[in-house]
Amino acid sequence: MARRRRKLHAGLDAWPGYVDALSTLLMVVIFVLLVFVMGQTLLSAALNRREHVLEKLEGQTAELSRQLDTEHARNHALEDSVTGLQAQHTHDTEALSAETTEAEAARNAAQAASALSVADQTRVTQLNDELTDLNARLAALAQALDVSQKTVQNKDATIGDLSAKLNTALADKVGQLSRYRSEFFGRLRDILHNQKGVHVVGDRFVFQSEVLFPVGSAELSKEGQSEIHTLAQTLKSVTSHIPADIPWILRVDGHADRQPIHTAFPSNWELSSARAITVVKLLVAEGINPHHLAATGFADYQPLDTESNAAAYARNRRIEFRLTDR
Repeated sequence: MARRRRKLHAGLDAWPGYVDALSTLLMVVIFVLLVFVMGQTLLSAALNRREHVLEKLEGQTAELSRQLDTEHARNHALEDSVTGLQAQHTHDTEALSAETTEAEAARNAAQAASALSVADQTRVTQLNDELTDLNARLAALAQALDVSQKTVQNKDATIGDLSAKLNTALADKVGQLSRYRSEFFGRLRDILHNQKGVHVVGDRFVFQSEVLFPVGSAELSKEGQSEIHTLAQTLKSVTSHIPADIPWILRVDGHADRQPIHTAFPSNWELSSARAITVVKLLVAEGINPHHLAATGFADYQPLDTESNAAAYARNRRIEFRLTDR
Protein backbone atom coordinates (compact mmCIF):
# COMPACT_ATOMS: atom_id res chain seq x y z
CA MET A 1 0.00 0.00 0.00
CA ALA A 2 2.81 2.49 0.94
CA ARG A 3 4.71 1.74 -2.27
CA ARG A 4 1.56 2.32 -4.34
CA ARG A 5 1.05 5.78 -2.77
CA ARG A 6 4.69 6.76 -3.40
CA LYS A 7 4.35 5.81 -7.08
CA LEU A 8 1.15 7.91 -7.37
CA HIS A 9 2.88 10.98 -5.85
CA ALA A 10 5.88 10.49 -8.14
CA GLY A 11 3.61 10.54 -11.24
CA LEU A 12 1.89 13.77 -10.14
CA ASP A 13 5.19 15.58 -9.51
CA ALA A 14 5.99 15.57 -13.27
CA TRP A 15 3.19 18.04 -14.21
CA PRO A 16 4.93 21.26 -12.97
CA GLY A 17 7.81 20.50 -15.27
CA TYR A 18 5.46 20.21 -18.25
CA VAL A 19 3.81 23.50 -17.32
CA ASP A 20 7.19 25.24 -17.08
CA ALA A 21 8.24 23.90 -20.46
CA LEU A 22 5.01 25.07 -22.12
CA SER A 23 5.36 28.53 -20.49
CA THR A 24 8.92 28.84 -21.76
CA LEU A 25 7.84 27.83 -25.30
CA LEU A 26 5.02 30.41 -25.23
CA MET A 27 7.45 33.15 -24.15
CA VAL A 28 9.84 32.22 -26.97
CA VAL A 29 7.00 32.41 -29.54
CA ILE A 30 5.90 35.81 -28.22
CA PHE A 31 9.50 37.06 -28.36
CA VAL A 32 9.89 35.90 -31.99
CA LEU A 33 6.63 37.64 -32.96
CA LEU A 34 7.82 40.87 -31.31
CA VAL A 35 11.12 40.70 -33.20
CA PHE A 36 9.22 40.12 -36.48
CA VAL A 37 6.92 43.13 -35.88
CA MET A 38 9.87 45.36 -35.01
CA GLY A 39 11.70 44.19 -38.14
CA GLN A 40 8.70 45.04 -40.32
CA THR A 41 8.48 48.51 -38.72
CA LEU A 42 12.18 49.21 -39.26
CA LEU A 43 11.96 47.97 -42.87
CA SER A 44 9.02 50.29 -43.62
CA ALA A 45 10.90 53.26 -42.13
CA ALA A 46 14.00 52.44 -44.19
CA LEU A 47 11.96 52.21 -47.40
CA ASN A 48 10.33 55.58 -46.68
CA ARG A 49 13.74 57.19 -46.15
CA ARG A 50 15.00 55.72 -49.42
CA GLU A 51 11.96 57.11 -51.22
CA HIS A 52 12.64 60.62 -49.87
CA VAL A 53 16.28 60.38 -50.98
CA LEU A 54 15.17 59.19 -54.43
CA GLU A 55 12.76 62.12 -54.83
CA LYS A 56 15.51 64.56 -53.77
CA LEU A 57 17.94 63.06 -56.29
CA GLU A 58 15.36 63.33 -59.08
CA GLY A 59 14.82 67.01 -58.21
CA GLN A 60 18.57 67.69 -58.27
CA THR A 61 18.85 65.90 -61.62
CA ALA A 62 16.08 68.06 -63.13
CA GLU A 63 17.72 71.27 -61.81
CA LEU A 64 21.15 70.30 -63.14
CA SER A 65 19.62 69.40 -66.53
CA ARG A 66 18.02 72.85 -66.68
CA GLN A 67 21.31 74.54 -65.80
CA LEU A 68 23.10 72.40 -68.41
CA ASP A 69 20.63 73.53 -71.11
CA THR A 70 21.31 77.17 -70.10
CA GLU A 71 25.07 76.63 -70.33
CA HIS A 72 24.68 75.00 -73.76
CA ALA A 73 22.69 78.03 -74.96
CA ARG A 74 25.42 80.36 -73.64
CA ASN A 75 28.07 78.28 -75.37
CA HIS A 76 26.23 78.55 -78.69
CA ALA A 77 25.98 82.33 -78.24
CA LEU A 78 29.71 82.62 -77.43
CA GLU A 79 30.61 80.46 -80.42
CA ASP A 80 28.48 82.66 -82.71
CA SER A 81 30.19 85.78 -81.27
CA VAL A 82 33.64 84.27 -81.77
CA THR A 83 32.78 83.38 -85.37
CA GLY A 84 31.63 86.95 -86.04
CA LEU A 85 34.75 88.45 -84.48
CA GLN A 86 36.98 86.10 -86.44
CA ALA A 87 35.27 87.17 -89.65
CA GLN A 88 35.71 90.83 -88.69
CA HIS A 89 39.35 90.15 -87.84
CA THR A 90 39.92 88.58 -91.25
CA HIS A 91 38.22 91.52 -92.96
CA ASP A 92 40.27 94.05 -91.01
CA THR A 93 43.49 92.13 -91.70
CA GLU A 94 42.74 92.17 -95.41
CA ALA A 95 41.96 95.88 -95.24
CA LEU A 96 45.19 96.55 -93.36
CA SER A 97 47.13 94.56 -95.94
CA ALA A 98 45.50 96.56 -98.73
CA GLU A 99 46.26 99.86 -96.99
CA THR A 100 49.87 98.80 -96.45
CA THR A 101 50.21 97.88 -100.11
CA GLU A 102 48.71 101.20 -101.17
CA ALA A 103 51.07 103.10 -98.82
CA GLU A 104 54.05 101.20 -100.19
CA ALA A 105 53.00 102.04 -103.73
CA ALA A 106 52.56 105.71 -102.84
CA ARG A 107 55.98 105.78 -101.21
CA ASN A 108 57.62 104.27 -104.27
CA ALA A 109 55.75 106.62 -106.62
CA ALA A 110 56.76 109.73 -104.71
CA GLN A 111 60.47 108.67 -104.95
CA ALA A 112 61.55 111.68 -102.97
CA ALA A 113 59.35 111.00 -100.05
CA SER A 114 61.17 109.16 -97.30
CA ALA A 115 58.09 108.21 -95.35
CA LEU A 116 54.35 107.94 -95.68
CA SER A 117 52.23 111.04 -95.49
CA VAL A 118 50.88 111.98 -92.07
CA ALA A 119 47.37 110.82 -93.11
CA ASP A 120 48.63 107.39 -94.20
CA GLN A 121 50.63 106.95 -91.01
CA THR A 122 47.58 107.88 -88.97
CA ARG A 123 45.46 105.33 -90.89
CA VAL A 124 48.04 102.55 -90.38
CA THR A 125 48.29 103.34 -86.66
CA GLN A 126 44.48 103.29 -86.39
CA LEU A 127 44.26 99.90 -88.14
CA ASN A 128 47.00 98.47 -85.89
CA ASP A 129 45.11 99.63 -82.82
CA GLU A 130 41.89 98.04 -84.12
CA LEU A 131 43.76 94.79 -84.81
CA THR A 132 45.20 94.75 -81.28
CA ASP A 133 41.74 95.36 -79.80
CA LEU A 134 40.24 92.53 -81.86
CA ASN A 135 42.99 90.15 -80.72
CA ALA A 136 42.34 91.06 -77.08
CA ARG A 137 38.59 90.49 -77.50
CA LEU A 138 39.21 87.13 -79.20
CA ALA A 139 41.48 86.05 -76.32
CA ALA A 140 38.83 87.07 -73.74
CA LEU A 141 36.09 85.18 -75.60
CA ALA A 142 38.29 82.08 -75.92
CA GLN A 143 38.96 82.18 -72.16
CA ALA A 144 35.24 82.56 -71.39
CA LEU A 145 34.43 79.66 -73.73
CA ASP A 146 37.03 77.45 -71.99
CA VAL A 147 35.55 78.26 -68.54
CA SER A 148 32.05 77.51 -69.82
CA GLN A 149 33.14 74.16 -71.27
CA LYS A 150 34.74 73.17 -67.95
CA THR A 151 31.49 74.09 -66.15
CA VAL A 152 29.50 71.93 -68.57
CA GLN A 153 31.89 69.00 -68.02
CA ASN A 154 31.53 69.31 -64.24
CA LYS A 155 27.74 69.34 -64.52
CA ASP A 156 27.83 66.36 -66.89
CA ALA A 157 29.84 64.46 -64.27
CA THR A 158 27.35 65.45 -61.55
CA ILE A 159 24.41 64.31 -63.69
CA GLY A 160 26.19 61.02 -64.40
CA ASP A 161 26.66 60.45 -60.68
CA LEU A 162 23.01 61.23 -59.97
CA SER A 163 21.93 58.93 -62.81
CA ALA A 164 24.01 56.12 -61.32
CA LYS A 165 22.39 56.69 -57.91
CA LEU A 166 18.93 56.75 -59.53
CA ASN A 167 19.64 53.50 -61.37
CA THR A 168 20.81 51.95 -58.11
CA ALA A 169 17.60 53.02 -56.38
CA LEU A 170 15.48 51.62 -59.23
CA ALA A 171 17.41 48.36 -59.13
CA ASP A 172 16.69 48.18 -55.40
CA LYS A 173 12.95 48.57 -56.13
CA VAL A 174 13.12 45.79 -58.73
CA GLY A 175 14.95 43.59 -56.21
CA GLN A 176 12.22 44.19 -53.64
CA LEU A 177 9.54 43.20 -56.19
CA SER A 178 11.54 40.04 -57.00
CA ARG A 179 11.48 39.05 -53.33
CA TYR A 180 7.69 39.50 -53.17
CA ARG A 181 7.32 37.55 -56.45
CA SER A 182 9.33 34.68 -54.95
CA GLU A 183 7.16 34.74 -51.82
CA PHE A 184 3.96 34.76 -53.91
CA PHE A 185 5.04 31.83 -56.10
CA GLY A 186 6.40 29.98 -53.07
CA ARG A 187 3.07 30.17 -51.26
CA LEU A 188 1.14 29.11 -54.37
CA ARG A 189 3.52 26.20 -54.86
CA ASP A 190 2.96 25.07 -51.26
CA ILE A 191 -0.81 25.31 -51.61
CA LEU A 192 -1.15 23.77 -55.09
CA HIS A 193 1.83 21.39 -55.19
CA ASN A 194 -0.43 18.33 -55.56
CA GLN A 195 -2.72 19.96 -58.17
CA LYS A 196 -2.39 18.32 -61.59
CA GLY A 197 -1.93 20.80 -64.45
CA VAL A 198 -0.44 23.56 -62.25
CA HIS A 199 3.31 24.33 -62.32
CA VAL A 200 5.94 27.07 -62.45
CA VAL A 201 7.77 27.97 -65.69
CA GLY A 202 10.56 30.52 -65.13
CA ASP A 203 9.02 33.61 -63.53
CA ARG A 204 5.43 32.54 -64.36
CA PHE A 205 2.82 30.43 -62.59
CA VAL A 206 0.99 28.29 -65.16
CA PHE A 207 -2.51 26.72 -65.04
CA GLN A 208 -3.43 24.38 -67.85
CA SER A 209 -6.71 25.57 -69.39
CA GLU A 210 -8.55 22.35 -68.50
CA VAL A 211 -7.98 23.12 -64.79
CA LEU A 212 -9.97 26.37 -65.12
CA PHE A 213 -12.21 26.16 -68.22
CA PRO A 214 -14.28 23.60 -70.11
CA VAL A 215 -13.00 22.83 -73.60
CA GLY A 216 -13.58 25.72 -76.03
CA SER A 217 -15.24 27.88 -73.36
CA ALA A 218 -14.29 31.14 -71.60
CA GLU A 219 -16.58 30.49 -68.60
CA LEU A 220 -14.76 29.33 -65.48
CA SER A 221 -15.76 25.96 -64.08
CA LYS A 222 -16.54 25.57 -60.37
CA GLU A 223 -13.12 24.04 -59.85
CA GLY A 224 -11.56 26.93 -61.77
CA GLN A 225 -13.37 29.49 -59.64
CA SER A 226 -12.03 27.77 -56.53
CA GLU A 227 -8.47 27.86 -57.90
CA ILE A 228 -8.71 31.58 -58.75
CA HIS A 229 -10.18 32.27 -55.29
CA THR A 230 -7.14 30.57 -53.70
CA LEU A 231 -4.79 32.55 -55.93
CA ALA A 232 -6.56 35.84 -55.06
CA GLN A 233 -6.30 35.21 -51.32
CA THR A 234 -2.59 34.43 -51.62
CA LEU A 235 -2.02 37.51 -53.80
CA LYS A 236 -3.81 39.78 -51.30
CA SER A 237 -1.79 38.34 -48.43
CA VAL A 238 1.55 38.93 -50.19
CA THR A 239 0.82 42.30 -51.82
CA SER A 240 -0.47 43.81 -48.59
CA HIS A 241 3.20 44.05 -47.57
CA ILE A 242 4.42 45.59 -50.87
CA PRO A 243 5.18 49.33 -50.38
CA ALA A 244 2.87 51.68 -52.27
CA ASP A 245 5.76 53.17 -54.27
CA ILE A 246 6.55 49.86 -56.04
CA PRO A 247 4.55 49.82 -59.33
CA TRP A 248 3.69 46.09 -59.41
CA ILE A 249 1.18 44.43 -61.70
CA LEU A 250 -0.17 40.88 -62.07
CA ARG A 251 -0.31 40.04 -65.77
CA VAL A 252 -2.80 37.33 -66.78
CA ASP A 253 -1.82 35.80 -70.15
CA GLY A 254 -4.18 33.57 -72.13
CA HIS A 255 -2.69 31.00 -74.53
CA ALA A 256 -4.29 28.52 -76.94
CA ASP A 257 -3.07 25.68 -79.15
CA ARG A 258 -2.80 25.98 -82.92
CA GLN A 259 -5.79 23.77 -83.74
CA PRO A 260 -8.66 25.61 -85.47
CA ILE A 261 -11.65 26.07 -83.17
CA HIS A 262 -15.33 25.56 -83.98
CA THR A 263 -17.06 27.44 -81.19
CA ALA A 264 -18.66 30.83 -80.65
CA PHE A 265 -15.20 32.41 -80.87
CA PRO A 266 -13.98 33.29 -84.39
CA SER A 267 -10.34 32.41 -83.63
CA ASN A 268 -7.86 31.51 -80.91
CA TRP A 269 -7.16 35.23 -80.44
CA GLU A 270 -10.66 35.85 -79.12
CA LEU A 271 -10.69 32.66 -77.02
CA SER A 272 -7.34 33.32 -75.29
CA SER A 273 -8.20 36.99 -74.68
CA ALA A 274 -11.67 36.17 -73.33
CA ARG A 275 -10.25 33.62 -70.89
CA ALA A 276 -7.66 36.11 -69.59
CA ILE A 277 -10.37 38.77 -69.16
CA THR A 278 -12.64 36.31 -67.32
CA VAL A 279 -9.86 35.53 -64.82
CA VAL A 280 -9.12 39.24 -64.31
CA LYS A 281 -12.80 39.99 -63.64
CA LEU A 282 -12.97 37.27 -61.00
CA LEU A 283 -9.79 38.60 -59.35
CA VAL A 284 -11.37 42.07 -59.21
CA ALA A 285 -14.50 40.53 -57.68
CA GLU A 286 -12.25 38.85 -55.09
CA GLY A 287 -10.91 42.26 -54.02
CA ILE A 288 -7.78 42.74 -56.14
CA ASN A 289 -7.25 46.38 -57.22
CA PRO A 290 -7.84 46.55 -61.02
CA HIS A 291 -4.99 49.08 -61.29
CA HIS A 292 -2.65 46.15 -60.57
CA LEU A 293 -4.12 43.75 -63.18
CA ALA A 294 -3.69 43.28 -66.91
CA ALA A 295 -5.26 40.75 -69.32
CA THR A 296 -3.43 39.66 -72.48
CA GLY A 297 -4.29 37.16 -75.22
CA PHE A 298 -1.47 35.45 -77.14
CA ALA A 299 -3.56 32.93 -79.14
CA ASP A 300 -1.20 30.11 -80.27
CA TYR A 301 1.84 32.29 -81.04
CA GLN A 302 3.79 31.64 -77.80
CA PRO A 303 3.80 27.81 -77.54
CA LEU A 304 5.64 25.87 -74.85
CA ASP A 305 5.76 22.76 -77.06
CA THR A 306 6.06 22.89 -80.87
CA GLU A 307 5.16 19.25 -81.44
CA SER A 308 1.92 18.28 -83.20
CA ASN A 309 0.31 15.85 -80.78
CA ALA A 310 -2.35 15.86 -78.07
CA ALA A 311 0.16 16.25 -75.21
CA ALA A 312 1.78 19.29 -76.86
CA TYR A 313 -1.61 20.88 -77.56
CA ALA A 314 -2.61 20.37 -73.91
CA ARG A 315 0.61 22.05 -72.67
CA ASN A 316 0.05 25.05 -74.94
CA ARG A 317 -3.55 25.62 -73.75
CA ARG A 318 -2.84 27.52 -70.53
CA ILE A 319 -3.31 30.61 -68.36
CA GLU A 320 -0.08 32.21 -67.05
CA PHE A 321 0.28 34.58 -64.10
CA ARG A 322 3.29 36.86 -63.90
CA LEU A 323 3.97 39.34 -61.06
CA THR A 324 6.03 42.13 -62.62
CA ASP A 325 6.47 45.92 -62.71
CA ARG A 326 4.74 48.38 -65.00
